[in-house]
Amino acid sequence: MRLVVGLAGASGSIYAARFLRAISHIPGETFLAVSPPSLRIFSEEYDTKVSKPEEILSYIKDHSGMGSANTFHIRNFHDIGSDIASGSNVWDAMVIVPCSMKTIASINAGLTENIIERAADVSLKERRRLIVVPRETPYNRVHLRNLLSLDEAGAIILPASPGFYQMPKTLDDLGDFIAGRILSLLGQEHTLFPKWEG
Repeated sequence: MRLVVGLAGASGSIYAARFLRAISHIPGETFLAVSPPSLRIFSEEYDTKVSKPEEILSYIKDHSGMGSANTFHIRNFHDIGSDIASGSNVWDAMVIVPCSMKTIASINAGLTENIIERAADVSLKERRRLIVVPRETPYNRVHLRNLLSLDEAGAIILPASPGFYQMPKTLDDLGDFIAGRILSLLGQEHTLFPKWEG
């Protein structure tokens, strides 16, 4: 599996951390772009200090374990001339987790001021799967219009709204629920939480 993953400046670092951990066990490669606000939010929500994407991966490895099946390639957030800025490079899907409302608005308006927005734009124009995980509540009408427009353009909107039927015991369980839902949309089997049996 070849993925582009963006962390785009919303609260909910746990969703990114658990998803990155999950895909580290899946063979493939991942192109990772992290916004400066995401670095700050990750630092605050995990009570640590990270200043670059590599340090997020190191933190996840040290605190919850990472697999070695997936190769991570860091891409500069500000470099809109990066390889993932072009449709001539192919990836299976892009996931933005968490995704800020600013990023959603920019993608919806066709603005590409950074590599996350540009890769999302490429994903849409090349008809590749784009999954956005907004972490905001409540939604105002502008949010809803932008989300609807992205859905109409072909994106999948997966709100960071974890279920509770799996009887979560920890915050990581809630993060794993969202990570598992993303993996399901990517066609990947997982055991992050039990399937609903009815």
